[in-house]
Amino acid sequence: MSKGSFLNGDRMDLEHQISVDFGPNAPKFICWMAPIESLDITQVQLANVDEVAKFVTKKRTDEHLSSRLLLDIALTKWGIDTSLLEVRRNEHRAPSIAYLPGTWVRESLPSISIGHSNGWAFVGLIESGWTIGIDGEPNDLSISEGVFDMMAKGEELALLKSGQINPIILWTGKEAVQKAARLGMHLNPREIEIPIEGVQDNISIGNLNFQLRNLKFNGYNISVAIGRGNGYDAIPEDELLRQTKAAMNDNPDWSIGCKTTRSNA
Repeated sequence: MSKGSFLNGDRMDLEHQISVDFGPNAPKFICWMAPIESLDITQVQLANVDEVAKFVTKKRTDEHLSSRLLLDIALTKWGIDTSLLEVRRNEHRAPSIAYLPGTWVRESLPSISIGHSNGWAFVGLIESGWTIGIDGEPNDLSISEGVFDMMAKGEELALLKSGQINPIILWTGKEAVQKAARLGMHLNPREIEIPIEGVQDNISIGNLNFQLRNLKFNGYNISVAIGRGNGYDAIPEDELLRQTKAAMNDNPDWSIGCKTTRSNA
């Protein structure tokens, strides 16, 4: 598949959509991948200006901007006006989307997952009430045995060292679950056990439960994990706005002015 450009008129053609099967009762979700490009921050309205300013390499800047542009395109495909949105991060650096401060709209928004590897960006969206994690690595990625002890323990580690488990599937699968749990590396990958079959799995960690799918696409091993949960990071203004709207509903003559601002613009 040619990388091409996703800044052209078609921007998101079907060749970049990742088909994942979670069965007939699955929630609404979409997954996309697109090439990382050299972009200007003015082209990417969901970029975080403060975050970009801290990057020390152009590669990291391009990864951030390309993945945020892909997120913008995917959200538009979902049917959302992204001019009203910003990207937040929780205490574990897991991303979520939210309406800009001062925006009266408070419709349910999908949970998100973002990733990038070897020149490609990945984005997953899933309906409210669920969380999603997506991760991808090239099929020919070489993973040093020196990191196996960081990835697994016990029987899983023994199977990994004996070559009975594909380390790439283990790597991307655990990353996808970490993202779906919205905990990142605060969820120790050694505590996530991926069944040896590794194609369609149900993963339980404490009271957390996830469905995991692994597939080959465009030269990559891609893992997608989904589970029930809250993918929205609330701020104090959310409760204030809820109370204000309730007061307005109780008293139609009551009104207030507000200003919509993008905090990191």
